[in-house]
Amino acid sequence: MSDAPRTDRQATADSGAIEITSEPIVLDHSVSRDAEAVDITPARDAEPGPAGPGGRPSSRRRKIVLGSVLAVTLAGAAVFGSVSWRILQQKDATLAAPVEVAGLTRDESEGARATIEYLRTAVNAEINFAESFGAVYADPAGPDRSVLLFGGTTLVWQPERDLDRLFDLASEEDSTVAGVHEVDAGALGGVMKCGTAPIRDGQLVFCGWADHGSIAMGMFPGRSLDESAALLRDIRETVQSRD
Repeated sequence: MSDAPRTDRQATADSGAIEITSEPIVLDHSVSRDAEAVDITPARDAEPGPAGPGGRPSSRRRKIVLGSVLAVTLAGAAVFGSVSWRILQQKDATLAAPVEVAGLTRDESEGARATIEYLRTAVNAEINFAESFGAVYADPAGPDRSVLLFGGTTLVWQPERDLDRLFDLASEEDSTVAGVHEVDAGALGGVMKCGTAPIRDGQLVFCGWADHGSIAMGMFPGRSLDESAALLRDIRETVQSRD
């Protein structure tokens, strides 16, 4: 029989915990087993880790990457399809020189023919047209308002670039076409630009258009830039057709 006091023995036998801190350490095995069941399910809003098993991207990251690639591919296909449709729509162009257009009458004089032939030859040396085009149109308002029109038809991959080349060709050392800017191209589309060059009595307006089937330019003496642009749109609607 133990010599320890009875009260000490009762405290040891009846106690379920050994109090060594302010909180008891529970020795009940059922509670311990329950405590081992730890919830390891990730929170719904948690960001995926950098990689899944085997170092491969997680499923969510793969979906994001594939979605981005698909979006870029579809956008590129849409742009390519739009450009292709414009090329097919515009490539088969024809330019004619009717006797009358937009209130003007074609000048059949020897001087007008020689001028147009010179312009056609110069332009054809820079842009290889399938068919070249040119005409001088007299204005009933006066001989100083005659319009010179020249250009041609061919398959044009970059209309704006080739139109800029035509403006460069129209510039001379002492008379550079300046202030070239885009204007409304009208119902036939493509790109249209205008600029001005100094001449002895003021300025000469140059306006031209280009699409995937044609390039042409007009010289408009005695007119403002806005008036010249509007007149070229009217002329174009008459002289240009598409198959």
